[in-house]
Amino acid sequence: MRKILAVLALALSFSLAACTSGSSFDDSKNITVYTRDTTSGTRAGFMDGIGFAAAATSDDVLVEGFVIKDNTGIMTSMGTDEYGIGYVSLSSLNNTIKGLSYEGVAPTVANVLNNTYGLKRPFMWMTRDAGDYESTEIEQLVNAFVAFLGTSDAADIINNNGAIALDTTVTWDSIKAQHPITARNNANVTVRFGGSDSIQKVAQALTQAFSAKAGNFVAEHDHTGSGDAYKRTQTIGLSDPVSKHVAFASRYFKDTEKVGVAESAMGQLAWDAIVAIVHKNNPITNITAAQLKAIYDGTYSKWSDVVSE
Repeated sequence: MRKILAVLALALSFSLAACTSGSSFDDSKNITVYTRDTTSGTRAGFMDGIGFAAAATSDDVLVEGFVIKDNTGIMTSMGTDEYGIGYVSLSSLNNTIKGLSYEGVAPTVANVLNNTYGLKRPFMWMTRDAGDYESTEIEQLVNAFVAFLGTSDAADIINNNGAIALDTTVTWDSIKAQHPITARNNANVTVRFGGSDSIQKVAQALTQAFSAKAGNFVAEHDHTGSGDAYKRTQTIGLSDPVSKHVAFASRYFKDTEKVGVAESAMGQLAWDAIVAIVHKNNPITNITAAQLKAIYDGTYSKWSDVVSE
């Protein structure tokens, strides 16, 4: 009996080793292609970056059978779909999936800052126009929050949540006197935030920290995509419950979105990168722009098309 158990244990150890190493990966399987919807800033940055700009705003040019999911949905799918491929923000990357190098460069903060990683994009913010708020208290808190975004206090929060802060030496303590609203009790004031869901984690961390410095105002978050950053701060009236006071986009604002918007009502808070991701059992570690375009336009339908290159 001991001999039989030993043989079974040995067989099981070989099986587990095979699964762990990815040696069981069957590259004859079809590739399942995951993408964001056409309002997503992450999709715009990804498609533009791989030279497939037509796919930023149109599903018609994508491979047949593609799957649309949000940032969390793509992360979850890559944890279970051994033959899938998707893309997410660098700030969302974790050890449940495999982030691929792009054109031979690893997706790291250092490589984004030294401009060697190609799929780089900005994190942007936009507010309502001056005077377009329910109260002066809300407008003053929004202005104070925007000032806070340019401080080293905010930079630490941004970096700790996976994005890459802009250089600054300004501290909140050195400018808070310019925003006396933050010294009041604002617990009965609600400020509404929205826009890109790729920025949601960073935005929530920023507002949580800033609320404690600004009279404990209530930060309400409802993130529905970069396309809604402009719409919900600039085109939707305050009487609409989906309107926002501050919203974020994970791409530069389009020229059509900047018409009539004051320079003081929009800006950049950070850099980010977009990372192609696969299941941890997938043996590939690097991918090129040409390979990604071929996958997303359907030229490559099986993993053997990629692995054989």
